[in-house]
Amino acid sequence: MIHFAIIGCGHIANKHIEAIKRLEQAQLVALCDANQTRLQQLQEELKVDGYTDAADMLDHKPEIDVVCICTPSGLHVQHAIAAARAGKHLIIEKPVALTLEDIDAIRDAAAASQVKVTVVHPNRFRPAVQRLKWALDRNWFGKLSHVNVTLRWNRDQAYYDQSPWRGTRAMDGGVLMNQAIHSLDLIQWLIGPVADVKAMIDTRIRQIESEDVAVATLRFTSGVLGVVEASTTIYDKNLEESISVFGEHGYAVIGGPTANWIKHLNCAGLTREEANEWILEVEQNPFGIPGHQHIIEDMIAAIEEGREPIVTIEDGRNAVKLVLDICNDGLQQVTYQDLGGVVRT
Repeated sequence: MIHFAIIGCGHIANKHIEAIKRLEQAQLVALCDANQTRLQQLQEELKVDGYTDAADMLDHKPEIDVVCICTPSGLHVQHAIAAARAGKHLIIEKPVALTLEDIDAIRDAAAASQVKVTVVHPNRFRPAVQRLKWALDRNWFGKLSHVNVTLRWNRDQAYYDQSPWRGTRAMDGGVLMNQAIHSLDLIQWLIGPVADVKAMIDTRIRQIESEDVAVATLRFTSGVLGVVEASTTIYDKNLEESISVFGEHGYAVIGGPTANWIKHLNCAGLTREEANEWILEVEQNPFGIPGHQHIIEDMIAAIEEGREPIVTIEDGRNAVKLVLDICNDGLQQVTYQDLGGVVRT
C-alpha cells in the first residue's frame, strides 16, 4: 500500500482524490489546505487527517509515501522542496513551477533525497493521442513538414475573479502556462525538442496580468515547422483543442472541444478501413481511463519497480521552457492596445 497526501484542496485536488480511490494499492492519509472551511469539509467526507500547515503534516504523518502538490502554481516550489526534503515522492500539478530556476531547485532537492518526481501531464494518455504517438513512432506519416496546435477556449472574467491569484504572473500565468501547457507538452512528446520560437502575445479581453491570447511559430530541432494558437477569449464556451500533423505520407488531426477525437486520419501505414476502425474505436471511448489515474498508478509502479515515472520532471521543465520562450519572444514584439491605437513595446 502506498500512502498519499495532498497539499492544496481546490478543484484539481478532486481529480487526485478520485484517482486514489480507484486504485487498490493507494490510500489517502492526509490533506493540507490553508482554507480551514474547505479542509474541514473534505476531512469529514473522506475521514482523513487534515492540516493547515504543510510542515506540520510532514512532521506528524511519517507514513506518507507520496505528496500530491495541488496548490497555486507559484507555491509549487516551496511545497515540493519541503516534501522532497522530508523524503516524500512528488506528484506535481502542471506547471511544475513558474520559472526554470524553481524547477531546477525542485529537481535538486528530489535528487538529494532520492525521491521520484512526476508532473501531471495527463493528456498523453488520451486514446486518440496514444494512437497518434503509435503512428508517429512507426514513421507512418513519413518526413513531417509541419504541425499545428490550437487551443480556443473560454475562461470568462468570473473564472479569473474566483481567486486573487488567477491570471497573475507570480502565482498562475496566462493561457500558455495554465491551459495550453498540456498541448505544448504533447507537441514536444510527439515531435521532439523545439529549436527556435517567434511569437506574439497580448492581453486583449480579460482583466488579468498575464496573456489571454498567444500565437507562435516554432522550428523543431528535426526541421519540422510548427504553429501555436492559444486563447481564453473565445465566446462563450470552449470551441476547440486540436493537434494536427502533416507529412509526406499522411496527416492526422486530433480535435474536438478537447483533443479527444480523431477528426482526420490518412497515412501510408494504415488502409482506409484500418484508419476508420481507429476513428470508431476512439469515438466509442474518447476519454479512456482518467489521466490522473494513469499518473498516480504510474508513480506507484515507479516506486515498486525502482524506475523513473513516465512523465519526468525534465518533461515538465521542457513544457515550461517552451511557454517562457514564447512569452519572452512575444513580449519583445510591438503590440497595439484597443484605446486610441496606443503602441507599447
